[in-house]
Amino acid sequence: MKIAVDAMGGDHAPRVVVDGAVLAARAYGLEITLVGPEDVVRAELARHKTADLPITIVHAPEVVGMTEHPLAVKQKKANSMLVGARLVKEGRADAFASAGNSGAVMAAALFGLGRIRGIERPALGTIWPASPTPCILLDIGANTDPKPEYLVQFAIMGVAYAERMFGLQHPRVGIVSNGEEAEKGSFLVRDTCPLLQASGLNFIGNVEGKDTTRGIADVIVTDGFTGNVIIKEAEGIASFMSRLVKRELTAGALNKTALVLLIPGLILMLPGLLLLSPTLRRLTKRLDYREIGGAPLLGVDGVVVIGHGRSDARAIQQMIFKAARSAEQGLVPAIQAGLAAWQKATAAAREFPALR
Repeated sequence: MKIAVDAMGGDHAPRVVVDGAVLAARAYGLEITLVGPEDVVRAELARHKTADLPITIVHAPEVVGMTEHPLAVKQKKANSMLVGARLVKEGRADAFASAGNSGAVMAAALFGLGRIRGIERPALGTIWPASPTPCILLDIGANTDPKPEYLVQFAIMGVAYAERMFGLQHPRVGIVSNGEEAEKGSFLVRDTCPLLQASGLNFIGNVEGKDTTRGIADVIVTDGFTGNVIIKEAEGIASFMSRLVKRELTAGALNKTALVLLIPGLILMLPGLLLLSPTLRRLTKRLDYREIGGAPLLGVDGVVVIGHGRSDARAIQQMIFKAARSAEQGLVPAIQAGLAAWQKATAAAREFPALR
């Protein structure tokens, strides 16, 4: 499995990208191609012992910064994102991963790989920490004003991802709305629901915001504006709760004294905490964005995974692993098959209205 990695993508590139690539090569036995200015990347690689690792460099002299306009990838034709995407197009890599400017990565993927035939708009998905099993939420920012047909295609791509990456059969599909009732929702939601019901997918109906984490759906579709608000709001709430608890527990002499008095009790709880440590580690991994690694860009004609801009070496390692696993599981052919089945069913329904 050969993975092309944008060595210059991310807030802390190229250092953490190279560190994460080395970790991935050692942990998973992947062949990794680092794409970027060769002298810069080679200098970072020199900090590691890589003689026994299948890591190569492809020179890309230009870089698209985190704050640049996405169309900079078209002006800087030798940038690391576009070169990386083309490696996949040329069959020199099985997948491409970048923690760079997400809009620019999407543009590079479109210019370098093109769309899967029949897909109107690619969608950016994320693994959503639902219980008891996670789900995939899409779109989270690529399409702020989609058509109903686009949401159906998002659902088809999300189902292919859930089947291949989660091992699910007949994944349940829901759509974000402001109520469970069928008559609730925006014009987009109400126009999309009949199409999803007729799609042949396992459509369960509307999913309210409070229910996205309940595990009632395996694939949740929405427009990119709403999806982006959902994930940013969740990040904000998590950060707020952490700050609030810390501030309240350490506010005032009484609370500080109580915390000191709790220390003996915590010491007595150590044996129990040690027994719970595997469970606590699993819980931490499920809530840690670094373990998710990145978001799949679904709908382009090749495997592309976009990592968080603030990724550290561990997050980069997981981003590369996710890209490799997506390619290994045949994600693109699965999307093509799902799309073909939907198109066939749609054509039959037009020709034979009784089948609707």
